This record gives sequence, C-alpha cells and structure tokens, in this order.
Amino acid sequence: MAILFFNLRGVPQDEADDVRALLTEHEIEFYETNDGNWGVSMPAIWLHNEEDLEVAQPLFDEYQYQRAIEQRALYRQLKRQGEHTGFWRQTLKQPLRFLLYSGFMILIAYCSVKWLFELGL
Repeated sequence: MAILFFNLRGVPQDEADDVRALLTEHEIEFYETNDGNWGVSMPAIWLHNEEDLEVAQPLFDEYQYQRAIEQRALYRQLKRQGEHTGFWRQTLKQPLRFLLYSGFMILIAYCSVKWLFELGL
C-alpha cells in the first residue's frame, strides 16, 4: 500500500528535487502526485512500499537537519550583506501593491463593521 512521504505544497523546487534525488540514490521506489487542474489535490511524493519508510525516514530526517543548517546560514549571510528582503524592504520595493492590499483590507473591515451596525448589533 502506498504511503505519503513528503507533501510538496509550498515546497521550494530545489528542496523537492533534493528529496527526489535522495530517494533515487538509495533506490527507493516512489511516485508523485500533482495539485491537479484546479490546485485542490495534494501534490506529494508517495512511497510504493510501506517497508521503504523505515529506510527513507532516517535519510530524510538527516537531509532536513542539514538543509535547516544551510538555510539558516544563508539567511544570516543575506542579512549581514543587507540583501535580506524583510517586510519593510519588500514594501518599499512594491509600494503600489502594498497600498492596494492595505486599501482592500480596510474596505473589507469597513464593510463588515458597517453591516454589523446596520443590523443593530
């Protein structure tokens, strides 16, 4: 019976490629599902055999540990170099987008409160 191994929703492409390579390197059979035409299905990597999970899980855990260390180091390096894009830097890069989203949120809040008071609550 197939078993879910790795959910691909929101995963960077390089990480998904690394997981595929890890499984292929250790000759673990797997298949993938995509998110479908409307994006409602679950994109994931599935193992064909449940027994393979005992081999794949420790390999994957080690990979995740190493990736976390590398990504933290990359984050610190970008932050030191001033290239890290935080909230304010992203806002300054795209001020119109920020204003449009902010205006839309204010409009939704206004309409919600207005209708609440019109109902007498």
